[in-house]
Amino acid sequence: MAGFFIALSTPIAFAETTPGAQENADAEVVDLPGYVAQASSLYTDQVNALKTPTPIINVPQSLTITDSEEIALRGFDQIGDIVAYTPGVNMSQGEGHRDTIVFRGVRSTADFFVDGVRDDVQYYRPLYNVEQVEILRGPNALLFGRGGPGGVLNRVMKKGQIGEDFNAYTLRLDTFGAYDAQWDSNFSINEDSAFRLNAHYEHLENHRDFYEGERFGVTPTFKYKFSEATTLDITYEFMEHDRFIDRGIPTGADGEPVEDFDDIVFGDPDKNDSTLDAHVFRALLQHRFSDILKGNLTASYGTYEKFYGNFYASGYDEIGSPDQVTLDGYIDETERDNFILSGNLIGEFETGDIGHTVIFGAEFIDTSSDQYRFNPDFDPGAGTQDKETFSISGRATPGSGFNAGGLDAGPFTDLQDDTSTELEVYSFYLQDEIQLLEQLQLVLGLRFDSFDIDVDGQAKSGGTLSDISGSQKDEEITPRLGIIYKPRENISIYASYSETFLPQSGEQFANLGDEGLDPDEYRNLEAGVKWDFTERLSFTAAVFEIEQDVVKSDGESGGLTEESTIEGFEAQLSGRITDQWFISAGYSYLDGEDSNGFKPREIPKHMFSIWNRYQLTEKLGIGLGAIYQDESYISNIDPDNVPDVRAELPSFVRVDAAAYYQLTENMRLQVNIENLLDELYFPSAHSTHQATVGAPLNATFSISGRF
Repeated sequence: MAGFFIALSTPIAFAETTPGAQENADAEVVDLPGYVAQASSLYTDQVNALKTPTPIINVPQSLTITDSEEIALRGFDQIGDIVAYTPGVNMSQGEGHRDTIVFRGVRSTADFFVDGVRDDVQYYRPLYNVEQVEILRGPNALLFGRGGPGGVLNRVMKKGQIGEDFNAYTLRLDTFGAYDAQWDSNFSINEDSAFRLNAHYEHLENHRDFYEGERFGVTPTFKYKFSEATTLDITYEFMEHDRFIDRGIPTGADGEPVEDFDDIVFGDPDKNDSTLDAHVFRALLQHRFSDILKGNLTASYGTYEKFYGNFYASGYDEIGSPDQVTLDGYIDETERDNFILSGNLIGEFETGDIGHTVIFGAEFIDTSSDQYRFNPDFDPGAGTQDKETFSISGRATPGSGFNAGGLDAGPFTDLQDDTSTELEVYSFYLQDEIQLLEQLQLVLGLRFDSFDIDVDGQAKSGGTLSDISGSQKDEEITPRLGIIYKPRENISIYASYSETFLPQSGEQFANLGDEGLDPDEYRNLEAGVKWDFTERLSFTAAVFEIEQDVVKSDGESGGLTEESTIEGFEAQLSGRITDQWFISAGYSYLDGEDSNGFKPREIPKHMFSIWNRYQLTEKLGIGLGAIYQDESYISNIDPDNVPDVRAELPSFVRVDAAAYYQLTENMRLQVNIENLLDELYFPSAHSTHQATVGAPLNATFSISGRF
C-alpha cells in the first residue's frame, strides 16, 4: 500500500489564477495584506480571516489554506473535497442537505464565514466564486464570536481587479452523468473601477438511485477606488439549489453499515428533496487613515428560503427482522434574514522598542427566522403515525422508491414545531500582537458578546403541542493568549490558550434550548511548531486539548454540567519538493472521552492524506494521492441505555489520481479520478442507521481556458 501514498507531481503551466494578478499586486491601492485578496502570493503567506497583516508563521494556531488554483487542479467542487485532505477535520453527513464539518471532534453546521463575516445558514456552499478556503482549528471566538469550538471555515470571495481584463471558463463532465460550467470575467471600466462576474450551473448526478439535482449561482462584484487611500467592493450573490436527499443505509448486528444494502436508497424519490433560494448583498469599505492606521467596514444582508423533506432509516434489527426496516421522516422549512455590520481599526506602531499590531473591532448581527417542521402520517384515519415498517425486499423495483410495498409515505400533517425567532448580537473585541523582542511575540485579546434571543411559537413535547415562547440574554467575555518564539526567521514555536461559548439555543437558534441555563463553554490549549524549509515548502505540527463544559437541564436551577475532553496531534507538509514535484500531506491523531467515560462520535483516531503532482513534460502532468480514515463511532451514547454493540464506520483507504495536458498556452485538458481502486467505503454518517455510501470508481473530465 505504501506505493499508493508516494506519487509524483508539480504545478502545471496554466493555473486558475487571475491573469496578471501577481504583476498587479504591488499596484493595489489599499494595501491591507491579510484582509484584502490581492494575488496568489498573498494567499500562501497570509490569512484573510485573521483581519490583521499576520504571516502564517506568526499565527499561534493550526490552519490550512486551499487557493483557487489548487481547487481547480484537484477538481474540487464542494467543501467536503477540501476537508477530506485537511488534517484534524472530517465531514459529517449533514442529513444530505448541508455542509457539516467535525472540527477536531466537534461537529458544526454554523461555523462558516465569508470574508470573515458569519455565514451560518445550512446549505452546500459552492466554490466557483472562491479565491481561497481557510480552515482554522481551535476555538476562534475572539475574532468570530460564538461557536467555533473546534474551528471555523472561511471562504474568501473573488473580487474585481482594477486594470485587468480577462475571461476564464471551465467545463466538466463526470462518469455518473453530472456536468457543470463555470465562468469568470473581469472588466476594467476605467483606472478607478472594475466589474467582475462569476457564474456557474451544475447538474447533479451520482452513484445512488434517484439522486439528481441542479445548482445555479451568479456573483457580480464591483470595485471602486475613491482615492489613493479608499476603496469599495460591492457584491451580490444569488443561489438556487435543488437536490435529492440521500441519508444512507442502516447498520447491522455488528454495528457496521450493511454492505448488502449499498445499492438501496432508504427514501422516497418524490419526497426526499431540498431546495434553497438565497440573495446575499455584501459591501466592503476600506480606508487608510495614515501610514500606521487602517480601517474596514463590512455590511452584509442575506435572505434565505430553505426547504427539505426526507424519509430515512431510523431502525433496523438484522437478527430479529432482517427483511424489515423502520422509516421515519419530516419536512422542514426555514426563512431567514441576516443583517451583519462589522468594522475593524488596525494600527501598526511602536512604543519604545516594542512593536504593536492592534485590532479593535465591533460587530452587530440582526437575524430574524421563521421555521416549522411536520412529521408524516403514514396511515391517515388511524391516528398520527410518524414511523412505519417497510419490507426491504419490496424495494426490488427500480425507480419506484423505497415505499414499493404500497403504503403511502405521507401526508406530512403531524406538526412538531412552528417558531419565529429574533436575534440581536453586539460584540466588541481588542487584540494586540506585541513584538517584545526580535524573536519573541505575544498575542493578547479579549472579546465581549451580548447574545439576545426572543422566540415565539409552539413545539410538541410528549405528543402535545405547547407554547415555548420566551427570551434569553447571555453576555460572555472570551480571552485569547498566544506566545510565539522564532529562533530563526523561518521557524516559529508557539503556545496558545483560547475560549469560546455556545448559547443554549444552539447553532441554528430555532428555539431557546434549555431556557435559563448558562451557555456551553469550550477551552483550548495548543502548542506547535511551524518551519518554512524553503520559500516553497513548509511544515507545521501541533498538539492540542479541547475541554468542553456542556450544560444540560436536570430539572433544577443551574442544570448539570457534563465535561468532556478531546486531545490530539496534527502535522502537515505542503509545497514544492522540486520544480517538478508538489506535495501536500497531513496526519492527525484524535482521542476523547466524555464525563461517562465514553468516546464521542465522529472522532477517527488516525487520519492521513497525501497528494502529489508531478510535471512529466512541459505539457503533461500527473497527480496521485490517498486518504485514510480510521474507524469512528456514529452516534453518542446515552449512559442510561448503553447498547451491546455501538454503531461505527469502518476504516477505509481511498486512492485518487489525476492527469493534466496543456493543449495551448491558454487551454488545459484535465481528468480527475476518484476511488481509483473502486473500494466500497462509508465516509460519514448522521446517526446509527444513516451511513453514507462512498462513490465507486469515477472520473471527471474538464477543459479550462482563458482569453
